[in-house]
Amino acid sequence: MTPKRVRAIAPAKVNLWLRVFRRDAKGYHAIETLFQMVSVADEIVVERGAPGVRLLGAPPALGPSDQNLAVRAARWFLAAARVEGGITITMTKRIPWMAGLGGGSSDAAATLVALNRLFGDPLPAGDLLAMGSGLGSDVPFFLSGSPLALAWGRGERLLAVPALPSRPLLIVPPPAQVRTADAYDWLDKDRGTADSGEFAAVVPASALASWEEVRRLAHNDLEPAVAGHLPEIGHWLDRLRATSTFLVLLAGSGGAMVAIYQNESQRDAAWQRLGADEAILRGETLESLPQLEEQ
Repeated sequence: MTPKRVRAIAPAKVNLWLRVFRRDAKGYHAIETLFQMVSVADEIVVERGAPGVRLLGAPPALGPSDQNLAVRAARWFLAAARVEGGITITMTKRIPWMAGLGGGSSDAAATLVALNRLFGDPLPAGDLLAMGSGLGSDVPFFLSGSPLALAWGRGERLLAVPALPSRPLLIVPPPAQVRTADAYDWLDKDRGTADSGEFAAVVPASALASWEEVRRLAHNDLEPAVAGHLPEIGHWLDRLRATSTFLVLLAGSGGAMVAIYQNESQRDAAWQRLGADEAILRGETLESLPQLEEQ
C-alpha cells in the first residue's frame, strides 16, 4: 500500500576538507573534498495534489518557486516516472541559505527520495542519482546513502566511507553573504596565474578512519581567500578557535563556519562564551541517515 504523504529530513553538510584545483574545459574547478552530514536540517513533506508542483513554506528570500531545486527535482521526477497527477511540497527551512551548507541540494535530494516512496518506488537508485547530478554537484552526496563521503571532480563523483562517531558542533551562519562564484574567483586571484592547480595525491584509507586522522588533512582552500576579502568571517573564525574546539573550518564555499568539539559540555560552554546567540546553531555530525516517515 502506497502512502498518502511522506516526510523526509534534509540534513545540511559541511566539508571536512576541501581542496580546489584548476578549472576544467567548461570553466569548473576540480575539487577533492570530504563531505559530512550534520543534524541541522530542513524538513520536506510531499503529498499527492492537483496537477503540477506546488511549493509551500519556502521563505520568500529563496526566490521564485520555479527556481527552487526541490521544485525542479519534483518536475523531473514526475516526468521520468510518468506518474499521473501532481504533488504539493511543504518545506520547513532551518538550514541557513547562501551559506555553503548544501541546503538547496539536500532539499532536492530529499524530494526525490520522498517522491519515489510516495509513488511506490518506480525509479531505481541509479536514475535518482542521475537526476541529482543534473540538478547540482552536491545533490549526489545527499543521495549516496552515507553521511560521510569522499568526493572529487566537481563533487559529483563519490566514494561512500564508513561513518565516524558523532561529534557535537556549532554552526555560525554567514556574517556576510558569499556567492560561490565569488569565492572561487577570489581564490584564483589570490593564487595568481602562476599556480596551475596541478596536483598528485594519495589519500590512504587510514586518513578516513578516525577524527584525529581527519583533522590532519582538514583544510578549506577557500577559507583564506574568503576571510581575506570579508574580515567579519575571519573575525568569527578567530572567535571560534578561541574556544576549546577540536576543529574549526569554513563550512564549504559559502560563509557559514563550523566548529567541532569533543563533547557536548565543550560545545555548550563555547556557545555560552559566544553570547548564547540562538542564531548560532547547535547540533552534531551524523553517523546514520534520517529515515523516511510514511503517513
